[in-house]
Amino acid sequence: MKTIIFFFIVCSVVLTAQVSTQYKATASKIISTATADSTAWNKLATMCDTYGHRLSGSDALEKAIDWIIAEAKKEGYNARGEKVMVPHWVRGSESITMNTPRVRQMPMLGLGGSVGTPAEGITADVMVVNSFDELKKRAAEAKGKIVLFNVPFTKYGETVAYRVNGCVEAARAGAVASLVRSVGPFSIQSPHTGMLRYNDSLTKIPHAAITVEDAEMIQRMIKRGQNVSLTIKMSAQMLPDAESRNVLFEIPGTEKPNEVVVMGGHIDSWDVGQGAMDDGGGCFAAWQALNTIKKLGLKPKRTIRVVMWTNEENGVRGGNAYAVAHPTEKHVLGIESDEGTFKPTGFGYEGNPDMKKLVTEIATLLEPLGANDIHDGFGGADVSPLKEKYKTPLLGLEVVADRYFWFHHTHGDTPDKLNPHEVNQCAAAMAIMAYIIADMPTLPDVK
Repeated sequence: MKTIIFFFIVCSVVLTAQVSTQYKATASKIISTATADSTAWNKLATMCDTYGHRLSGSDALEKAIDWIIAEAKKEGYNARGEKVMVPHWVRGSESITMNTPRVRQMPMLGLGGSVGTPAEGITADVMVVNSFDELKKRAAEAKGKIVLFNVPFTKYGETVAYRVNGCVEAARAGAVASLVRSVGPFSIQSPHTGMLRYNDSLTKIPHAAITVEDAEMIQRMIKRGQNVSLTIKMSAQMLPDAESRNVLFEIPGTEKPNEVVVMGGHIDSWDVGQGAMDDGGGCFAAWQALNTIKKLGLKPKRTIRVVMWTNEENGVRGGNAYAVAHPTEKHVLGIESDEGTFKPTGFGYEGNPDMKKLVTEIATLLEPLGANDIHDGFGGADVSPLKEKYKTPLLGLEVVADRYFWFHHTHGDTPDKLNPHEVNQCAAAMAIMAYIIADMPTLPDVK
């Protein structure tokens, strides 16, 4: 038995070592072809400038999807949309006015899914807290007030809890509305929106984001003993679910077309900015990756499919619907780009150890891009249902994201934040990983 185990270990090492040798020339061609021009960025900018934001349920999202499908068909793909019913939240008009100690119109963004206020708005004094624990200790002071969570940005996963759950904790304490300091490390009076979650057992109160500067200012005022009164007006409302689509197109596999490597990003965005960085860039990098493989005349054994998922931002309905709609296909790998298409550094991996060994070996071919780091990480929200339902291994493209949360969910998410060459580098990294996995004679078992 020990001899057999040793034999399989040796064979595995040899096979993976051969990968980098076998595909080295192809990987080099992919990099040079993918990074040859600014086609991907130009297409992204055209979509963003023409259709603007792409919030789930909006006409802009559906028009952008129509355009993508038409353009992909021109390139020879069997591009199509798969129906997905998505939430339809509408922001409407909104404002926050500081009444005392002076009058000031404050930049703000209602948080996705928030209820609105009465037409006359909600006027109340502000109570500032710096954590959920502080709110619990001072809960008796919160009744009838607007609670402001002034929590400095640390890590997104930590700080975003106040955006997502602040309305619930404030309502639990008797607040009439809640505000959150925008979740980001940098601000030029730039509020960030994003999703919230209500608890149906508690009163649903309006929840909005204000700027870092204004959150700090209000806290300074209150520490001085000044009374801060605000009037919040929001006409936000949730409408019945609307019909949208995932976008799909692929290069069919020559030998195992029912085995699929899927890669992409989410085509929806919030209703501010143009959704260029979050996540138009991820979608168009995947598109560029597929075009590169096609341009080089490469014929993978398995199908390589681009999917632009809908409704990641406020529901992940697209990712869930895709997993349900493709039960007879064997997805051998899911790749997602949703951290901004800046300079790539590698991939976060979720899945079985044997496949991780293989993708780690393939990643040595990404060294010219500086994108050869493979470590345990998050594959992505839209591909996660594939892992949950079918145990599909996942790769999440990782980048130098120092500036990502500067513009994330703000009016500043526009094409100029992305560098065309870096978008192409992301495309090259995705193309190499997708093509080699799709072309391998055999793969570690994926159930």
